[in-house]
Amino acid sequence: MSTINPKGKEIISVSTELAGKTLTLEVNRVGFRTTASVLVRYGDTVVLGTAMVGSRPIQLDYFPLSIDYEEKFYAAGKISGSRFVKREGRPSDEAILIGRLIDRPIRPLFPKGYRQEVQVVASVLSMDPNFRPDMVAMIASSAALSLTGTPFDGPVAGLRVGRVNGEFKAFLSPEEREESDLDLVVAGIESGITMVEAGANEVSEEEIADALAWAFEQYQPAIALQKELVEKIQPEAQQYELVLPNETLQSEVDAWVDGKLGEALHRPYPERNEMVNELRWAFHEAFAEKIGDEYSGSKDEYDEAFTMALHQDVRKGIVELGKRPDGRALDEVRVLSSEVGFLPRAHGSSIFTRGVTQGLNIITLAPLSYAQMVDTMEQNDYERRYMHHYNAPGYTVGEVRRLGGAGRREIGHGYLAERAVLPMLPTEEEFPYAIRSVTEIMSQNGSTSMAATCSSVLALMDAGVPLKRPVSGIAMGLMIDGDTPYVLSDIADAEDFAGDMDFKVTGTSEGITAIQMDMKVHGLPISVLREALEKSKPGRAHILEHMLTTLAAPRTTLSPYAPRIEKIKINPDKIGAVIGKGGEVINKITAETGAMIDIKEDGLITVAGQDAKGIEKAINWIKGLTEEPEVGRIYEGKVVTIKEFGAFVNIMPGVDGMVHISQLSNERVERVEDVLTEGEIVKVKLTGIDERGRLSLSLKDVE
Repeated sequence: MSTINPKGKEIISVSTELAGKTLTLEVNRVGFRTTASVLVRYGDTVVLGTAMVGSRPIQLDYFPLSIDYEEKFYAAGKISGSRFVKREGRPSDEAILIGRLIDRPIRPLFPKGYRQEVQVVASVLSMDPNFRPDMVAMIASSAALSLTGTPFDGPVAGLRVGRVNGEFKAFLSPEEREESDLDLVVAGIESGITMVEAGANEVSEEEIADALAWAFEQYQPAIALQKELVEKIQPEAQQYELVLPNETLQSEVDAWVDGKLGEALHRPYPERNEMVNELRWAFHEAFAEKIGDEYSGSKDEYDEAFTMALHQDVRKGIVELGKRPDGRALDEVRVLSSEVGFLPRAHGSSIFTRGVTQGLNIITLAPLSYAQMVDTMEQNDYERRYMHHYNAPGYTVGEVRRLGGAGRREIGHGYLAERAVLPMLPTEEEFPYAIRSVTEIMSQNGSTSMAATCSSVLALMDAGVPLKRPVSGIAMGLMIDGDTPYVLSDIADAEDFAGDMDFKVTGTSEGITAIQMDMKVHGLPISVLREALEKSKPGRAHILEHMLTTLAAPRTTLSPYAPRIEKIKINPDKIGAVIGKGGEVINKITAETGAMIDIKEDGLITVAGQDAKGIEKAINWIKGLTEEPEVGRIYEGKVVTIKEFGAFVNIMPGVDGMVHISQLSNERVERVEDVLTEGEIVKVKLTGIDERGRLSLSLKDVE
């Protein structure tokens, strides 16, 4: 039975099975004034994907596409946990990262030179708590774009894949995600993969490639369903013009640069960059003189043609000569250098330099109470104990640029470096610190996120953080000539701009910990991705070997400027005894010792401060409040009561035991008072605890 919406259009829906549940796409129910909108249902998750296309071209030198992911707390039946702000405001870092996940497989599917303004918004209206809604949002975004009539070469679909009991699985539950050693997002089109992102706990290259192949097959029903919807709707094709250098102009530019590129520019960085800049200035001067006053109006078009000629030269050198712009072989890593302990007052610091790319990393340690509280739509508040922040101001690329807050790129790069290290961090019980890692990029020439990863690992080891194993990272590139792939290790900017894939891999000597892969071509087969994964391994090992020559292992002592933290684990039932009524006890401990005390729900207590004596006093105080009596242990206690049959001795706060008269001495004792007096401090041994919890003590067994 069909339903008609207020605009008189029939509500149309299509459905298929995807990973064990029904996936439904529906149009014409909501979003009447959008260019296109699709309501997607999967389980109890409902996502609205909307796409708006501007009515006229924008005079910009890039494609103005924006893709946003909107978290709605009501979708999960939640009100924000913030005390002051209840309305959704600035997107969380998590929402920004998901927006980037959706953007990356979609953006390269528009033709070069397309300049219409396009805005895509994926809004989560209802969320099934049994799985994450991000991949449903990707399908909603792609489906909406497919109905706009724009030259979008989709549709796109994606899956988030884990491994449970040795089996790959999509749409994992929160419990399954905790058990999985892999968190892999794979997205692409019908013919190939266009984007990969992963976090892993030392998973092998071969296993990652197998997971890619599995995901590619599993998301095909979502591709087919979007195509079915397009067939039913038959969207009207949009009229547009591509903004590209005309062939005559490009030929003119190619003729001018002929002989000035190639071998003439095969120089190490930064010498090559300086030569390219000088050549670009000379190019503009020559054409300004040749064309005259009219040149200023077409300078941007000529500049784009010059850049295109540079990119073609880079590709030609790699494909025909096997030689990269700076003269390296395809598998050669740039010159490496690094140092640690660079900043005297930091808890840990390092500088990692690869070619012209350089990252300065600073580690700050703090008590666990400084962990970041995160409030998202998907789950209840949780703590982020390890935080990696990435900064790259304009001067790092030689530009004058206004300083501002972190953008999507900075958040994404910081998250990738954070994810690379997370599996190797010690547990809270092993190392009870909150850790903030900040990478200040000093200079950029390709793959700063991998410099952030390597510099952060060195700084963590310099700070004395006992990593399970050190992590290194490398950025790989790819150029496709016909059916032949050329895989490049440690790509620089020139190869990134001219290439077909940017592929970042991090890991230890035992396996991969993170991946981020973006394609500029319309999908790649699994065989090419498998080859790129395998070829990343030697370069990663080479970089790790260099890092270990700088610092072979985490330092065994902390910086004298780092806070001292001791830990104690208590029975969770006794947390109340430490806190006291209205916080009376814990406040007293803090006031008298100067220590900072953090208590976890599982009974882990950390005591921090600069004064070792104050920390020790606080620890002993807490032990006295919470310690459980231990049979066989000797205690120093106070005689509180004397009876005819023995004496009661207080061995810890609120805990008394009885020394029977027969346990006072190896010789016969007539009267208890002959051996003990009330108020006396004595050493006793706990010899037993009966079924009623009564303690038996012995004086004679102490010796």
